[in-house]
Amino acid sequence: MIAFSSVSVHYTGAPRPSLVDVDLAIPEGELVLLVGPTGSGKSTLLRCINGLVPHFTGGTLRGSVTVDGLDTATHRPRDLATVVGLVEQNPSATFVTDVVEDEVAYGMETLGLDPAAIRRRVEETLDLFGLTGLRNRPLGQLSGGQQQRVAIAAVLAAGPRVLVLDEPTSALDPVAAEEVLASLHRIVHDLGVTVVVAEHRLERVVHHADRVVLLADGRASGLLEPSAAMAVSAIHPPVVALARLARWTPTPLSVRDARRRAGGLRDALELRSPGAARPARPGQAVRTRRATVLRAGRRVLDPLTLGVPEGSVTALMGRNGAGKSTLLAALAGQLPLRSGSVALGQAGVDPARLPPRDRVRVVGLVPQQPELLLYADSVAAECAAADRDFSATPGTAASLLTEVAGRVEPDTHPRDLSEGQRLALALAVILCGRPRVLLLDEPTRGLDYGAKHRLAGVLQRLAADGIAVVLATHDVEMVAEVADRVVILADGQVVADGPVREVLASSPAFAPQVTKVLAPQAWLTVAEVASALEQTA
Repeated sequence: MIAFSSVSVHYTGAPRPSLVDVDLAIPEGELVLLVGPTGSGKSTLLRCINGLVPHFTGGTLRGSVTVDGLDTATHRPRDLATVVGLVEQNPSATFVTDVVEDEVAYGMETLGLDPAAIRRRVEETLDLFGLTGLRNRPLGQLSGGQQQRVAIAAVLAAGPRVLVLDEPTSALDPVAAEEVLASLHRIVHDLGVTVVVAEHRLERVVHHADRVVLLADGRASGLLEPSAAMAVSAIHPPVVALARLARWTPTPLSVRDARRRAGGLRDALELRSPGAARPARPGQAVRTRRATVLRAGRRVLDPLTLGVPEGSVTALMGRNGAGKSTLLAALAGQLPLRSGSVALGQAGVDPARLPPRDRVRVVGLVPQQPELLLYADSVAAECAAADRDFSATPGTAASLLTEVAGRVEPDTHPRDLSEGQRLALALAVILCGRPRVLLLDEPTRGLDYGAKHRLAGVLQRLAADGIAVVLATHDVEMVAEVADRVVILADGQVVADGPVREVLASSPAFAPQVTKVLAPQAWLTVAEVASALEQTA
């Protein structure tokens, strides 16, 4: 179905090729997962499949890529549109209509399908992705996760035989992510669609994969059986790390398989307990009192009262559309309150009353679309501008960027960075201002496990310096590693609020993999388990 033959891709001006001598043969009706660190070539490989590389990205492609017998070198993306559908990392950038139902129908209309067929397929697709209740909703009013589901549905509705997805679950809550992946599983098994996915959150998708391709520095393995791939992959989910610690073979990929082998490990941990939580500081960095926010006439936050202590990391969690992003925007003074109040610090400053230049030194927000904060034409220029704007020591922003994302080429235009690198750059810019409250909206989107671990270290260091960190996220593994406290929202209201271990361990939806495997013991991370085993030994 898809064949790569000695494929290399080198973008103009790039110091090294993005792909090197890739040979792959992906058969029809397979779900193939691409695994590799940020910058390993996953997105480039995906874009080779529908001809975006090289027809729109530029650069040089050597070798050949054929899809259903069509050579992408001689067939442009529009020629391949009936065969290949691509879902990008940032779905809102691809929308061409204003309403959910119109977006799902648009691709079929451009292909000239019969109106009756369009109507039937729209209904089937809305049902498949749980979007029926949102059919008349303006796309701009959807949460990031809801937009992701619409983007996938719109591409699939046009009937491609190959579906290519870049980070499809990055903006989805755990339940919605499982629903989307189950839908992909069905179209692979029932309809014979070939699905190729690049995804960093392997804990969500690896057990759905038929085959895995490992990438590093632009070089790709062949098609591997998932368990064998995870046994050797440098990038792997917590359940695999736990299996390596416990020396389980073959490597389990799902929580269910790991639980079947975990009896001995639970026995070894029975008399141990995780370390004590970090004590909270007495001062309040953020306080809301009966805060209410309306968006497009709809109440998104009900009267909400919340306090965030200084020197803490608080995770906001909840289903897509629960109000997490709205709450962050209100805390940053970017959304007006219909009623109630927001106060920052001991002085009780209302962020909405501060001039923007003063506000960013008190509270900094990194949004889901970090490119909104980036204006310069290169990474180096962006970092230098941040240093100047905040009177920081030259090199401060560049150092922060490297700490989170590793080395990023300074001459690269921000729009050419990966999603994770753009987020890291925006975070570096905001941190230059040394705000006392740092707000992050889906900060791990596009980050591999190594980058997330580095980000966790940065956030914990900031908290130790007295800064209050609030992150809205669906990444339960990141929350387990970094958070002191979890607040779960539903329909704009707080439904759970407490220490991270207490809240996550009691939630079937938001429990991390280690907790699920070792329940009823309340371990959160592999590092905790490893430390306890060392003490036992």
